[in-house]
Amino acid sequence: MKGLLFNTYVFIFAFWPISVGVYFFLNRLRYVTAAKLSLVIASLFFYSWWNISYLPLILGSIAFNYIVGRLLQVTVHGSDDISVDQEQKDQRSKRKGLLHSPKALLTIGLVGNILLLGYYKYTDFFLINLTEISGHNFPLLKLILPLGISFFTFTQIAYLVDAYRGKTREYNLMSYILFVTFYPHLIAGPILHHSEMMPQFDRLRNKHWNWNNASKGVYIFCIGLFKKVVIADTFAEFANDGFASAHQFVDTWVATLSYTLQLYFDFSGYTDMAIGAALLFNIVLPQNFNSPYKALSIQDFWRRWHMTLSRFLRDYIYFPLGGSRRGELIAMRNVIITFIIGGFWHGAGWTFLVWGFMHGAGQAVHRMWMKVGKPLPKWFAWLITFIFINIAWVFFRADTVTQALRLLKGMIGLNGLDMSSLKTLAPAGLFILIFLPIVMFASNSSERVEAFRPTWKKAIFMAVIFVISLLYFNRITEFLYFNF
Repeated sequence: MKGLLFNTYVFIFAFWPISVGVYFFLNRLRYVTAAKLSLVIASLFFYSWWNISYLPLILGSIAFNYIVGRLLQVTVHGSDDISVDQEQKDQRSKRKGLLHSPKALLTIGLVGNILLLGYYKYTDFFLINLTEISGHNFPLLKLILPLGISFFTFTQIAYLVDAYRGKTREYNLMSYILFVTFYPHLIAGPILHHSEMMPQFDRLRNKHWNWNNASKGVYIFCIGLFKKVVIADTFAEFANDGFASAHQFVDTWVATLSYTLQLYFDFSGYTDMAIGAALLFNIVLPQNFNSPYKALSIQDFWRRWHMTLSRFLRDYIYFPLGGSRRGELIAMRNVIITFIIGGFWHGAGWTFLVWGFMHGAGQAVHRMWMKVGKPLPKWFAWLITFIFINIAWVFFRADTVTQALRLLKGMIGLNGLDMSSLKTLAPAGLFILIFLPIVMFASNSSERVEAFRPTWKKAIFMAVIFVISLLYFNRITEFLYFNF
């Protein structure tokens, strides 16, 4: 994993500016296709550097989904008679054969993607549980999770579903490969939508160097880098120690709050770096965070946290299940199912299923309260929401349910209120007291970029936090969402 992180940071000094220079040089010569190809090669090189054996995997996934997507486009748009609905088209297609049926094609595409993701991500989980249930010892495959498989799989599932719905137009293979592999987002998101990305690769104004975008990109990239290597990696030390041994009231709260803040600064830091890297190519990635710990409800939290995942869960799982069209009880069932699936997407383990169920149940309770309850004071709504999120993160981080329960017992005082560790926990407590208010009250990265104007003060600020970040490279830890 440290090789992977070194891989990422090498882009800061060499590969990123080189790929930017080649891209705009080729565009300046009007070699537009060659410019796109240079980005595709750069992205695949970046992906392969970690483990080249998985390059055929992502290329095979791209080829499979592109072919299925094109067949869907041809099949769905094959009739010019607008009076013919999708069901009638499907009936006609059945008489023509399997590959002329939109539903059959979509099923093939979804099954193919789910089987690929399931094989690498969940095989050992099912084998472990099958061993426990049956008593027969099934040997584990111990598969290494291919880099970014969850993100490029979800991205392509969304593309296929939209092709089935008739929402995509014909894209050439080069644009499609670039859409899937564009390296700023490839390994940890955001989860992209074809309609917001593919047009940008063909837009004329995006093919010329833009100093405003470049300065914004470097600015937000430096902020994201600082968030990751200075703040998140410091909280990681406190969280790792706490989850390994904490059991008293104070040390469990310090451990869980440290992880809550580590996860925020780690993932939002990576997203800032991805958005910043893309801006140098004049490509605008979607916002993925909007001060999620300021949320006043669980529903509000998911409108702010990992926003592109929330959009995917809503559009491609919750709505197809029926959404809220069939009454409140069905809507609550659907939201719980959606978040259980979302939890399982994050990792193969019972703790992730519990985490997903908690968020689904929390949203269901919120829906009921909005129907029958009175609005809570804002401070109280925030407090309840933040405590719930912090408790749910315990299951997200814990290796086992037993470990999670140990921490939760400590948090409510069932394991004692020993204060003897206060001195040892002082550095972690101080870090929490400094950065929690910043998360709560400071402008977020998106707001800073919107208000950004290049000045000498900002240049000095970027230089200072960049140099400070370099000083922390000796203790690099993994990006948390690389695991998902």
